[in-house]
Amino acid sequence: MKLTFLGGARTVTGSCFLIECNNLKILVDSGLYQGEDSDRINAEPLDIHPGDIDCIFVTHAHLDHSGKLPKMVKDGFKGKIFTTAATRDLLEFMLSDSAHIQESDAAWLSRKAVRAGKPPVLPLYTVEDVKDIMPLFSIQPYGMKSDLGRGIKFRFLDAGHILGSGTLELWLQENGKEKKVVFSGDIGKKGNPIIKDPSAPVEADYVVMESTYGNRLHKPMKESIDELAEAIKTTFKKRGNVYIPAFAIGRTQDLLYILNNLAREKRLRTMHVYLDSPLAEEATRVYLSHPECFDEEARRFFEGKDFDNSIKLHFVQSVRESMALNKKKSGILVIAGSGMCDGGRIKHHLKHNLWRDECSVIFVGFQGKGTLGREIVNGARSVDILGDEIAVRASVYTINGFSAHADRDELLGWLSGFKGSPEVFVVHGEEDVAISFGGLVTEKYGFKTHVPHKGGAYNL
Repeated sequence: MKLTFLGGARTVTGSCFLIECNNLKILVDSGLYQGEDSDRINAEPLDIHPGDIDCIFVTHAHLDHSGKLPKMVKDGFKGKIFTTAATRDLLEFMLSDSAHIQESDAAWLSRKAVRAGKPPVLPLYTVEDVKDIMPLFSIQPYGMKSDLGRGIKFRFLDAGHILGSGTLELWLQENGKEKKVVFSGDIGKKGNPIIKDPSAPVEADYVVMESTYGNRLHKPMKESIDELAEAIKTTFKKRGNVYIPAFAIGRTQDLLYILNNLAREKRLRTMHVYLDSPLAEEATRVYLSHPECFDEEARRFFEGKDFDNSIKLHFVQSVRESMALNKKKSGILVIAGSGMCDGGRIKHHLKHNLWRDECSVIFVGFQGKGTLGREIVNGARSVDILGDEIAVRASVYTINGFSAHADRDELLGWLSGFKGSPEVFVVHGEEDVAISFGGLVTEKYGFKTHVPHKGGAYNL
């Protein structure tokens, strides 16, 4: 048995792990790298040919865990892709959207290249490649132990991160010995709106564990909701607009749920909320189609009310409609992708409004190194947006209590339920965070820990 870290090692994105057992090659996640030099990194071939991989497990639909699936198929993968029903439904349109962006960016770069006498730029994958992967999905319910054959069994538990997110348990039998490997996926925090709390395994020989927030604590949800309400009221009193860069899956739906509750409880006045992300609109519809993933409070809420009962919710479809929002100078709240401000329509809204001191930008999610969002959060006085220098005069709020990730103490609490002393591989965290969290795990529980480098291989 062998475990190799092909991505997500000492970085927050690009998760990709290879298990080899009984002549089977199994990939867990196939994520895009996001951040500086991402185009070059994502174009690099895997250390293993995709055609040699027998199957892929996908823990959830965020692109840093799933965004390379179409490239895998384009490059020769023909096996099954195992995931939950909600994840599969989210991926169908998420990967199509990603492919559209890949094709559009390649076309733009190709026009520049041809004028410079250089060869055209090819997209990482196309919409047709996405269509090719959809028949490969095999849907797995939470809690059902399945037999992959050749001495390998698996099961997904609810990770409580986003709709359909899973923690993967793998039982591997080889040469008369059985080892259990758990891949945490991204672990949600307890009390997240809409979806259920995470379920943690209790036994493992090896744990491959994310560490995104392994060095910090989140504010309690109540405090975060209070801070959000106050930021919105303050901005509207100044006759400005509120802009929230949000991830299309998970964070956007949580925000709509919370804003609707705040307006219904009269803590905020009825306001116009513009969801300027066709991707987020599709994700919201998928959320509503999977009530089996809801917690009891959300289930009761959706049985009697829709998202837009108390807020005036507008879905912004066309680019022209999006551009028209920048003519509205006060009293609106805009939620737009991308969550780290590295692409999407939020960049245009920031270009037109970040310099307006009556406006505000509210960050409710993690901002990776090298992203525009990280620059703004770190206090930059001006930033480059679409080739223009834009002053940062708007009020900037960072409310990390809305994160869909468990914080340091919740990650430790998730680990505390394991019997015995599993060996822990700390992944999916910035290098200094992963190292410090690994040390904390050893100090607190005595577990042997590793912080693997990309390409690192371990015999189990």
